[in-house]
Amino acid sequence: RSSGRQGVALAVAARDRGADVVLVAAHLEVPAPTGVRVVPVSTALELSDAMLREADHADVVIMAAAVADYRPVAVSAGKIKKEEAGDALSVELVRNPDILQRLASDAAVPRADGTRRLVVGFAAETEEDPAELLRIGRAKLARKGCDLLVLNRVGWSEGFATEGNTITVLGRTGDTLAEASGSKEQVAHRILDVVGAPTQ
Repeated sequence: RSSGRQGVALAVAARDRGADVVLVAAHLEVPAPTGVRVVPVSTALELSDAMLREADHADVVIMAAAVADYRPVAVSAGKIKKEEAGDALSVELVRNPDILQRLASDAAVPRADGTRRLVVGFAAETEEDPAELLRIGRAKLARKGCDLLVLNRVGWSEGFATEGNTITVLGRTGDTLAEASGSKEQVAHRILDVVGAPTQ
């Protein structure tokens, strides 16, 4: 599962570059950084509400959270006892809102002053073949409609809950704008280099 390390590293890097940063965070396994406003959330629906609300005031939105595609329709208040559930237990799931797609869709319409916010998405994928990984990333970029997509491979020793990361940043048309490998702090600064480039 995602530890939140990359999101925190991005928040710290942006803060250190002089940005006013809002970190919408759930289940962080690392301390929340100082000098940023933290909005805590617990569920995908809370995350969606908070991201859409905070995006209204943002110039750049980076959606680094790994959000589950589905959530349970009903949540038990306590332990489900096997004596009550019997030999088989079914859990009904419903699809979570596509937060990144909504953020990108909202950002496509210029604001009253003619500006529009930049939306950066993340794609954490388990595909091992580099060419196929790139194809998956480009397809997701086209589906979501965001300005930039940070593509990274995750597995038992990569991406999630690790100290380092290896990423590829794709531009609107699917072209590779940057690649980086290193600590999550180093990767965060490379991502922000691309975000701040004049072509973005």
